[in-house]
Parts: sequence; C-alpha cells; structure tokens
Amino acid sequence: MSKTYLELSDEVGSEHKFYEVSVEETTLTLRFGRIGTPGQTSTKGFATAEQAEAEAAKKIKEKVRKGYKEAVQGVRQKRSVVRREITETASTTKSAAPVVWKFNTSSAAFGIFADQNNVWVGNDAGEVYALSPEGEVQRSFKLPEGVKCLVSDQHRTFAGCDDGNVYDLSGKLPFVAYEAESQSAILWMDLQGGMLGVGDSQGSVHAFDAESEQQWAQIGQNAHMAWMVRVDQAGVYYGHSGGVGQLDRESGFPLWHHKTSGSVLFGWQEGSDLYAGTSNNQIQRFTKTGQAVQNYRCDAAVFSCATSPEGEFVFAGDSSSAVYCFNKAGERLWKLGTSYGAALSMQYSGERLYIVTSRGTLAALDVSAQAIENAKQGIQVTARDIKMAATLQTQAPATTFAVTSQIAGQVVLKVVQEGGKLRVKPDSERNSQTFQDWNVQFPRTLRRMGVSYVVDQLEDAGGFYRVVGEIRQLEE
Repeated sequence: MSKTYLELSDEVGSEHKFYEVSVEETTLTLRFGRIGTPGQTSTKGFATAEQAEAEAAKKIKEKVRKGYKEAVQGVRQKRSVVRREITETASTTKSAAPVVWKFNTSSAAFGIFADQNNVWVGNDAGEVYALSPEGEVQRSFKLPEGVKCLVSDQHRTFAGCDDGNVYDLSGKLPFVAYEAESQSAILWMDLQGGMLGVGDSQGSVHAFDAESEQQWAQIGQNAHMAWMVRVDQAGVYYGHSGGVGQLDRESGFPLWHHKTSGSVLFGWQEGSDLYAGTSNNQIQRFTKTGQAVQNYRCDAAVFSCATSPEGEFVFAGDSSSAVYCFNKAGERLWKLGTSYGAALSMQYSGERLYIVTSRGTLAALDVSAQAIENAKQGIQVTARDIKMAATLQTQAPATTFAVTSQIAGQVVLKVVQEGGKLRVKPDSERNSQTFQDWNVQFPRTLRRMGVSYVVDQLEDAGGFYRVVGEIRQLEE
C-alpha cells in the first residue's frame, strides 16, 4: 500500500487543509479536509493497479501545483476557532417574556431561521434541527462545529459553519454548496441570488459565486470582527468595529460608510433599511443609501436584533438576557427577561419572536399584544419542553453517493472540464427535458470526471441550477 500525505497551510490566513492519497492494489482512496479533523473520504476502484497508481499520481500533481506540500500528519494542529466573546450580566428584569415552547440543544446557538413552515436552530456543536412552528422536531443534522448562521434562499435552507463551508440542507443528506476561503476566521454569512457574502475576524468582506469562486474581497481597514453581513440585489452590507457600510454587489467597491456608536455585533435588513446592533447598548437604523434614521436604546450591549414586516416593530436581545420591543419611531414598548440566557440571534414570524441563546435554547416567544400585557401583569405561562423523538435519525454531510442504474423520470448530469476545472452540467443527450447549458451547483470534492449522476429535478436559481432531491451516482 502506498500513501502520500499533503498539507496546505497559510500561517496567517485561512488555508489549513490536508489531502491524503492512498493506493491499495486497484483501489484509490482520497481523504481531505481541515487539518486536525478526520475529513471526508472517497474511494474508487480501477481495473488494474497501474491505473490506480496513475490516477493517484495525477491527484498528487494537481495538489502540488496548487501549493500543497508533503508533510507529517500530526505536526500541525487544528486551529482554534474565533468565537464571539459572550459576557453576560445578571438580569434585573423582573417579568419574563411569555414562552410557548422551548427546545434545548447542547451548546450556545447562533444559527436561526424561521418562517410559516419551519423553525431552524444551529449551535456551536454543529447540531442543526428543524422544528415546526408548534415545536415538533422534524429533521436533525450533524455538521462540523460552529454553525454561525442559517439562511434561506427561496425555498432552500443553508447553514454556514466554522470550517468555511456552507451546507445545503434541502435534501435528505446535507452537502457542501459553497466553500468560502477567507483570509481569516469566518464570522458571518448571508446568501442572495447565488451570491454568498462572508465577513471575517479581520473586518474584511468577501463575495463568492455559486461555484465557490471568489468574485472580490474588500479588506478591512483599521477594523475587525465583521459580525454583520447582509446581501440583497443592490449590494452587500457590512458591520464591524468601525461601523456599517455598503459595497457594490458586482465589484465590491465601497459605496458608503457610516460610523456607529460602538462595535457592530449583529445586523438585520428589512426593506430599504439596515439595523445595526452595537456594543454601545443600541440599535442604529440606516437607510440602504447610508442615511442615519433612528436609534433604539437598550440597557446593555445588543447581541441580536430583528424586525416585523416593514419594520413596524423592532426587537433586540441584550447581554443581560433581556428582550425588547420598540415601535418604528424608537419608543420602547416593553422589556422582558428570556429566562434561558442571552439571545444571540432572533427572527420574527407570525406574532412570535424566535430566539436562540447562549445556553443553547431555541425558544418561541408569544409577542402578541395580549400575551405581552399578561406578562407585564405577572401572569406566566408554562412553556412546553420539546424533546426529540428517539426514532428521528441525525444526518451527516454526504461523502459518497448511492448508486443507481435507473434514469427514467430523472435528470442526468455530466462532469465536464472547463479551463482546468471540473463543472457539472445537464446532459443534453440523455435528458428528455430541455435545459440551459448552465453549471449545476454540486459538491466540488465529490465531482469525478467520467462519472454521471442523476437527480430528481433541477431548479433555476438565476444563471445556474440547484439540485432538487437526492444526488445518486449513475451505474453504467
């Protein structure tokens, strides 16, 4: 058996990866990932040992050309992950917010997404759960640690992790949709129309396309900790220690910048407005053209914020485990305790404020007028404690695909080489439907030249396709 172990590590940047190539008789095994982790493994069989060795030599040559060098496994260690320093103060809020139900995870949670169908939570342990608005646990995933954010692009949900990858959670098994290579630790991500915006610990902002290729980078100047990144069709909006601003979507050129009273710890967008939660105990609202409009004063550092549609109500979570509600004009309507720790992220949907906390709790708060009035009067409700069904299976990211020989009613994909890169496209010769000659968003680490794949359908994502249903390798 032959084995070659390579590493690519930038001591001051984010590159910290390994690639291992092993050949045993006619079997080629590839193992790759972040240094200090088990990584992913793929195996392929060949007709002869010579063919397996030739393919191994090709893989090694490709990686060396990209800067990988032979190394001894275990010398370089796993890098520590930049995490938000959470300093909670004791809550002085006597009345507690009315909680309909709560679901406890194993560690602090930042990731949340809520709509009329699902409520998602992701935590620092890499656990992701999808619940119904009434609290039934429907799906469970185990991703790499540090789920910083959960975002939705139309009807699909994506999770951004500390490994720099964004995972598509739409199918039975999650798979890597984007690979973000920042110059420092990734803190926040947002997704819109195929563009991934990324903020890092150096205050820099990066933009990636659907093929995970960087379109531009705006390096932080005298700033750090870009905890706010929001994307829309007009631009990319950021917030860091130096304030908030907008970058041109196509070029990354700065369009405007505005200082904030304190470092930006969280950001929200609603319609034509941006909301920056700051360390100086307030949310500052700006128009998307850079005009300062309104401040919302809290009693401690703002860890998270959100709004109802059109910004009618503005919500905040602070470092003393309190949640607030303001009207659009900045008047504080109420302040109540969470009972479950500081709200690190939040989202409003259907008269409920969903929060995820420093203690790993996902809680559904009833913020209807009557429920809040009852809470102010000291009338408490007992929150339902949600448990995950023992029969629910937790799914990990796909490292290989199931094999099928059936193509009837399926869409066939092929792997092509363009400019030295492997792309996945619809196979026009084998599909009964007509598709554009667009790339299909597909895990780059699982593409194999000469291999075809089948999927249930393709979704037009605006200049590229996304997979609908499960990916299966076609046996031919």
